[in-house]
Amino acid sequence: MTTLLITGGMGFIGSNFIQYWMSRHPMDRVINLDWLTYAGNEDNVEAVRQLSGYRFVHGNISDGATVRRVFAEEPIEVVVHFAAESHVDRSILNPQAFIQTNVLGTQHLLEASRQKNGFRCFVNVSTDEVYGTLGADGLFTESTPLAPNSPYSASKAGSDLIARAYYETFGLPVLITRCSNNYGPHQHPEKLIPTVITRAMADQPIPVYGDGMNVRDWLHVEDHCAALALVIDRGVPGEVYNVGGKNERTNLHLVRTILTELGKPESLIHYVPDRLGHDRRYAIDPAKISRELGWQPQYRLEDGLKRTVAWYLSHEAWWRKLMQRGGGV
Repeated sequence: MTTLLITGGMGFIGSNFIQYWMSRHPMDRVINLDWLTYAGNEDNVEAVRQLSGYRFVHGNISDGATVRRVFAEEPIEVVVHFAAESHVDRSILNPQAFIQTNVLGTQHLLEASRQKNGFRCFVNVSTDEVYGTLGADGLFTESTPLAPNSPYSASKAGSDLIARAYYETFGLPVLITRCSNNYGPHQHPEKLIPTVITRAMADQPIPVYGDGMNVRDWLHVEDHCAALALVIDRGVPGEVYNVGGKNERTNLHLVRTILTELGKPESLIHYVPDRLGHDRRYAIDPAKISRELGWQPQYRLEDGLKRTVAWYLSHEAWWRKLMQRGGGV
C-alpha cells in the first residue's frame, strides 16, 4: 500500500487523477489537501468520497503549519502537486495571489517532503505556458528555455525552478511534468471549452480573444492522468516530461467545432479585445515520455470534444451550481 498526497484534488485535473488512481490502485491511501477556493468543488470527488482509503483535508498549501501537520499525521510517500492558482486573466488582476500559492506553497510542500522518512516521489505538475510562445513552426521540448509571459506562467516557472533546486541541492526525488491545455469532465465553467459549451447552450455571445488565431495543443484529462501515473511508476528523478495531446487547433476552430456539435450558429461568436501578453501558439513535443515511459495519448480531439460536450449537457446541475457561486472574471 502506498500513501499519496494529492494537492488541489478538488479541482479539475486533481479530482480526475484521484478517481483514475483509486480505480486502479484500490489498496492505496489518498490524502486530498485542498483549500476549496472558487475552483474547488467537493462534488468532483463524489465517486471516491466514501472509500476507506480516501481522506480530505481542508487546508492551504501556503500555510506551512498545515502542510507540516498533514505530513506528521500520514506516512506520505508520494506527492502529486496540482494545487495552483491557474487562471491567466485572474493573474493579470492579482499577481500576488499566484506567487503566494504557486511558489511559496510549492516550497512548503517540498520542505515537508524532504523531512519525511521513506519519501519516494514528488511530481510537480506544471504547464507548457512556462515556455512562453512559439512561432508558426517548432515544438516545445524539455530543453526549451523558460520564458513565461504572464504572472500565472511566471509563478509556475518559479514553482518548477524551486522544485528542481530541491532535487539538485537536497537530492529530493522530484519529477516535473509540463502539459498542454487540458479538457474534459469537471472543468470549471470559466475555462474556454466549458465557457463555449455553457454559453452556446443558452444562446449567449461567445467571447473570442483577438482574431481567434491563437493556437493551443489540447490534451484530454484522462490522457494526462495516465501520463502522470507512468511518471510516478517509472519516471527518473530530476527529469522533466512534456505531456501533449498532439491536437493543435486555433481557438476559433475549437469554438466552431463545439458550435457544430451543439447545432448552434457561428453568429454567436463575439470577438473581444485581446488579452494582455496573450501567447500566440503553444505546442508540445511528447516524444520523451513516449520513448522512455511508453505513453501515448488515446483521445483524438474531435472524439474527446464529443464526449466532453455530452458530459456538460448531462451535468447541467453541476456547472450551474458553480456559476451561481460566482468565480468568473
